[in-house]
Amino acid sequence: MNNTQVYPVKAFQDNYIWTIHNKTHAVVVDPGDSEPVIDFLTSNKLTLAAILVTHHHADHVGGIKNIVRHYDVPVYGPKTETIPPVTQKLGEGDSVQIDSLDLTFKVLDIPGHTAGHIAYFNNQRLFCGDTLFSCGCGRIFEGSPSQMLHSIEKLTNLADSTEVYCTHEYTLSNIRFALTVEPENKNLVDYEKIVKTKLAKEQASLPTSIGLEKSINPFLRYNEPSVIEAARTRSKTPVSNDIEVFATIRAWKDNF
Repeated sequence: MNNTQVYPVKAFQDNYIWTIHNKTHAVVVDPGDSEPVIDFLTSNKLTLAAILVTHHHADHVGGIKNIVRHYDVPVYGPKTETIPPVTQKLGEGDSVQIDSLDLTFKVLDIPGHTAGHIAYFNNQRLFCGDTLFSCGCGRIFEGSPSQMLHSIEKLTNLADSTEVYCTHEYTLSNIRFALTVEPENKNLVDYEKIVKTKLAKEQASLPTSIGLEKSINPFLRYNEPSVIEAARTRSKTPVSNDIEVFATIRAWKDNF
């Protein structure tokens, strides 16, 4: 891994604007607010090299116009969504090269939360916007449960050691729901203690990892007997395949 670090710039109530940087340059992911980003770059004497965008929601793009007034940089984003500040439109199979940080990102299409949502993968790090959260997944606003499940499967096919940088501090509330689905999951019980300790110290609970999420996240565990049984108990109609289990759990979480 190269010598870059990732810092969570906080915005709004629970957003993280992930800032990947070396000693001189930085890339920011989903800057919904400009002020904390500019403050971080200025105080650390960093030059912005690029902005990466995963989807069009305001809390992910709202700060871009002001940032590019200060820094003349390319703005990368999904090719099938309308995001006016985006200068470079991307889809599955494309890549982004940031020479000043010696970074190359692969682009993955992961629709579901929004119709054109993308992720950026580099060197064991995944920046996945609002598709995958620790112990959760994004609401399905513009896609279908089938699309979202396919997107999540694509992410879980990455190596277990992959670090997952989600964009919201939802972990503790997601754990509460996950424990409702799988109250006997010891990994979840242990994880709740770890997250509570981090948050009490005002630390981010993230990044998580693909391997960890496979053991605790009900949206990755849709084919586990315990999750299937919970979905069957919850549903008023028969649950007979992976998509129906996933959709039942997601609808349950929507109303949790």
